[in-house]
Amino acid sequence: MKVDYPSVLLIYTGGTIGMIENPETGALENFNFDQLLQHVPELKRFNYRISSYQFDPPIDSSDMEPSFWAKIVKIINYNYDNFDGFVILHGTDTMAYTASALSFMLENLSKPVILTGSQLPIGTLRTDGKENLITAIEIAAAKHPDGTPIVPEVCIFFENELMRGNRTTKINAENFNAFRSFNYPALAKAGIHIRYNEHLIRRPDPSRPMKPHYLFDTNVVVLTLFPGIQESIINSVLHVPGLKAVVLKTFGSGNAPQKEWFIRQLKEASERGIVIVNITQCQSGAVEMGRYETGLHLLQAGIISGYDSTPECAVTKLMFLLGHGLNQAEICHRMNSDLAGEITKQ
Repeated sequence: MKVDYPSVLLIYTGGTIGMIENPETGALENFNFDQLLQHVPELKRFNYRISSYQFDPPIDSSDMEPSFWAKIVKIINYNYDNFDGFVILHGTDTMAYTASALSFMLENLSKPVILTGSQLPIGTLRTDGKENLITAIEIAAAKHPDGTPIVPEVCIFFENELMRGNRTTKINAENFNAFRSFNYPALAKAGIHIRYNEHLIRRPDPSRPMKPHYLFDTNVVVLTLFPGIQESIINSVLHVPGLKAVVLKTFGSGNAPQKEWFIRQLKEASERGIVIVNITQCQSGAVEMGRYETGLHLLQAGIISGYDSTPECAVTKLMFLLGHGLNQAEICHRMNSDLAGEITKQ
């Protein structure tokens, strides 16, 4: 009788998790992932087939960009039928951007894609990397009794919590609990057992295949409002050559100054075809533009609601939609639609 061992592909892009300390210099250096079993011998106790793909050279997550997202999607698409799940090891600084981007690029995903990393290198004594890696692999291989994956989503696993990738933000540069999903509950918590919140997990359409996407347009800017912001600043940002979309980070539930020049600048930009999406500067909560007069002015100027979207998600979703050559009305419609569990519409 053939035993069907679960199979997981580890994709190492770079980041702290894959570093070891040079005993002579004390500097952190990348190690070859073939040495992984040497540093995490616990992996041998899994009855899994674990293969790895390593970016060469590894990418510091500060250097992550859409061409690397496309590379990750190509790797997943090429190996899609050969593995039960995928674990992406990634630097923490831009992990939430990559997770958001992949959630749109892997349309109708039916297998787990789990991003993880660590705050301390896997070779150090108190590393959080081992725990994160081992649990991420276990989640990537986890199946229901009928053989379907438990979590067919792009997720981030960090410090005992499995979070939907496009809901996640990095909140801490120091502590092990580096990530938080403020507006959507954790999909699973890892204690003695891994407890899945089944009702929160998205399900793919079984009648359709996974469809990979590779196109992005990065002509996007994030504009954060603050008291005293000048017209010359707004004007120069909205007239950047080639600009196609703006993520406008407003106050509270989507409020902005009522100054005549401010509304006029936004209205003119919108009329020029620039998509402007309103998200809140608050970490938790949503934009409700009809709630106060200060938000209503924005609606009248052609600004669209980003609901409870994270900044990382709003930026990558705009880049994704712009990359597919859609017109302004279609992009606005899709920004207002829930494509991959990224927004909650009240």
